[in-house]
Amino acid sequence: MPDDKFPFVEPPPVMITPCDPWPPPYYLEDGLRKVEPYHFTYNTYCKERWRGRELLDIFASEFRDRPAAYYEKAIIEGRVVVNGKPVPSTNHIIKNGDMITHTLHRHEPPSTAQPIGIVHEDDDMIVINKPAGLPVHPAGRYRFNSIIEIMRADRSKGWNPLPCNRLDRLTSGIMFIGKHRQAAEEMSAQIRGRTVKKEYITRVLGEFPEGEIVCEKPILQISPKLGLNRVRANGKEALTVFKRMAYYPPKDDEEQPQQKGGEGTGEPKGMAWKNMRGYSIVRCFPVTGRTHQLRVHLQFLGHPISNDPIYANQRVFGPSLGMGGTEDENEEDIMSRLARMGKEEVADAVAYHDEMVDQYNKRKAEKMTGKTCDICDTPLYSDPGVHELGIYLHARRYYCQDGNWDYETGLPDWALPPPGYEGATEPTQESDPLAIDLSKLGLDDGEDKPDEKTTADEASQPASTDEPIAASGAA
Repeated sequence: MPDDKFPFVEPPPVMITPCDPWPPPYYLEDGLRKVEPYHFTYNTYCKERWRGRELLDIFASEFRDRPAAYYEKAIIEGRVVVNGKPVPSTNHIIKNGDMITHTLHRHEPPSTAQPIGIVHEDDDMIVINKPAGLPVHPAGRYRFNSIIEIMRADRSKGWNPLPCNRLDRLTSGIMFIGKHRQAAEEMSAQIRGRTVKKEYITRVLGEFPEGEIVCEKPILQISPKLGLNRVRANGKEALTVFKRMAYYPPKDDEEQPQQKGGEGTGEPKGMAWKNMRGYSIVRCFPVTGRTHQLRVHLQFLGHPISNDPIYANQRVFGPSLGMGGTEDENEEDIMSRLARMGKEEVADAVAYHDEMVDQYNKRKAEKMTGKTCDICDTPLYSDPGVHELGIYLHARRYYCQDGNWDYETGLPDWALPPPGYEGATEPTQESDPLAIDLSKLGLDDGEDKPDEKTTADEASQPASTDEPIAASGAA
């Protein structure tokens, strides 16, 4: 007999995906892994910030993947229901405890067709070389095109890969996949602690300074929805040590000298990036672990990752590319310009060079085509070019400072000497380069305080670009 004060309440009904295709409907085309569109059902409980709000208002304001007109039609036609039942109008008020269900026709973006490399495998752990262009977990617009689901499809439907660290979708390199929970928890604990050291390789604009370059600027998350982070005094502490491995000047450097500033101005003529001749290969040793830490610190130092679609984008940050970002920047303008990338404009990874834009626009790039799906009216995107699926950032090495294990990959192709140049083909081997750097720089007394959720650029993609992760187990 239930207590009058705490009566038993049946949980709201949930709906399940009408079909769960297996094997996943992958196909390869033009160097991309694609997924045939499929129907999928999300179930999510009312969030606290949704209480007392209209159903359409929640969808229109929380999710940016589809226009409000799509959600209005889905509610009217019963593809969005509350507690298993259609609602009388789009103005239906959501209250605490409600279960919201949305069945939709999913269109996943293509990803790279490059296979997932196996660096090491034993009974407990798989160490992989993650390709750029793949998210780790199903999230936002991605489900089957994720590390987890691709590995599951390669092995068996019942296998449950357990990632121990995460890399940003655009980043490649070392990742640890536990085969069982105990192994995953033990490795995750090591990575969160101070016993695991990491080395990344990147390619940046211009001639990066020689020697050990330390950046200790705090980082603040400006917009999780857009994946934007900046150096800000009120951000979380962050520390990275950088060491240049190679510099490759352009071959025409002598014929086309750097531009000089106007007399008495102290400023270069034209755009700031025009004085950034050539590019550098840089080793990165993150001490703390903040979202986009390496990308943000490199931008602040004036040497952003060469093809970073956010932090090296002149259309977003202007002529200086965000160098030495200041508190008085108009963050609303920055976010507005960033939000247009891939919508009204090409989602360009190299648009910081104005004279390259026309040429770039002729290449394949992901943007809205103006067409819609015959089944669900979803706006359709063109395919991204393979060059858009990653940035020049690679997690090359993870190693235990106690010497228990050490895993590394070779340099990616973009970090090797270009044709006609001589240069390093592998980093200088040191017993513990990060410890040496910190000791030389007088930083070894500072405690590493890693973020419990992310390490270096090991952040998942921005928050929901499509739908919330389902509360009832529908991933």
